[in-house]
Amino acid sequence: MTLLHAILLGLLQGATEFLPVSSSGHLAIAQYFIDGFSQPGILFDVVLHVGTLCAVMIYFWNDLVQIATSPWCKKTEGEHYRHLLRLIIFGSIPTAIIGLAFKDPLTKLFHNIPVVCAMLVITGILLFSAERWRNRPRKQSQLTMADALITGLVQGFAILPGISRSGSTIATLLFRGIEGTAAARFSFLLSMPAVGGAALLSLRDINGLAADQLPIYLAGGATAFISGLLSIHLLMAVVRNKRLAGFAFYCWGVAALVFMVH
Repeated sequence: MTLLHAILLGLLQGATEFLPVSSSGHLAIAQYFIDGFSQPGILFDVVLHVGTLCAVMIYFWNDLVQIATSPWCKKTEGEHYRHLLRLIIFGSIPTAIIGLAFKDPLTKLFHNIPVVCAMLVITGILLFSAERWRNRPRKQSQLTMADALITGLVQGFAILPGISRSGSTIATLLFRGIEGTAAARFSFLLSMPAVGGAALLSLRDINGLAADQLPIYLAGGATAFISGLLSIHLLMAVVRNKRLAGFAFYCWGVAALVFMVH
């Protein structure tokens, strides 16, 4: 893989990780059309995801500090963040179980372009439906353990290439009646343990990485971080204005085009 490929894939990852169009699906499609592309396991994909994880951490830094210190905070807001911490832990359990149980077989699907296209179609259906069939909005403080469990389950299956993690989890929370901005915020906070866990599991693949490829991988991760910060701002504006249907049509269009030419 060349430095140019890494930078372009980093831009693609950063732009599509937070917009609800499936970064894994776009990476799988782009890598399919790069002649001779290879990586140890899905190590490069994980490096890109770590780059966007750092973007989430920067964007939600104040929330993370409040959550981390909430067990010792005696102020009224401390209980709010303790509740949020419990929700993140509870929601991460089904994600971890699904990821550990199905990581290897589902990883093989990254090379199956028809499956990626089919999952993009499903992502589009979720987004289109979520915009039209929302329940009465609830605030972040009204999130329940059931909300966290269901969202964690959906996030676990978003390991499928073409299923947007952010899109599917935000859509699920919208179906559950959570207000758009709160849904996006919880979706991103819930993603952190999942992405961090996936990175740890992929460390074993680093032994298969050639020494001259390490700077290229890091450049891709840095690019994903920068473009990811920009796309977070865009998505927060999108969910605030309730404009998800456009991304549904985009997913359907990409799926149709790639299926025809692959």
